[in-house]
Amino acid sequence: MERKTYKMKIAGLDRELPLCPLNEKLQIGAFVIFGDPELTTACAAELLRRAPEYDYAITAEAKGIPLVHEMARLDGNRKYFLARKAAKLYMTDVFEFRVRSITTAREQVLYLDRADAEQMKGKRILIVDDVVSTGESLHAIEELVRAAGGIICGRMTILAEGDAASRDDLVYLEKLPLFDSEGNPIG
Repeated sequence: MERKTYKMKIAGLDRELPLCPLNEKLQIGAFVIFGDPELTTACAAELLRRAPEYDYAITAEAKGIPLVHEMARLDGNRKYFLARKAAKLYMTDVFEFRVRSITTAREQVLYLDRADAEQMKGKRILIVDDVVSTGESLHAIEELVRAAGGIICGRMTILAEGDAASRDDLVYLEKLPLFDSEGNPIG
């Protein structure tokens, strides 16, 4: 059986997103920037054009990493932070927040190192992600930034999926609909 796709233009580039079932009635368009440097660079540049003034950016491991890295590179090789999915040996006095994302089958925990937290304190922090859907991952990063004493100055994503597109606190490049079991866009 041939997998259905959804065609869309993102940062001026045409892409086809494979549709993946979440359950018997609902599918999502799978958006992965890993291995697509042309798209990553185009999205990073467009998000930077729309970004508020910020001191540091942060994203969650893993799909946001190429995006935040490219944004940092294009913006003068700025330092950025990463909310990790596992505490690493080099991390000390770790902050953590639990999250359940629409694209992940189980609960996840995001971690932030104390050294990173100390650099964030009192600074304007831009939260960056590849796709925002339910907003749970975004919320977890917000909680980590707040616990560190950072000031959230903006939330940016490439795609706002479903209801996320109606958020007034989120800057995004394109709206990604949800899909019914036949692959038809919903809403």
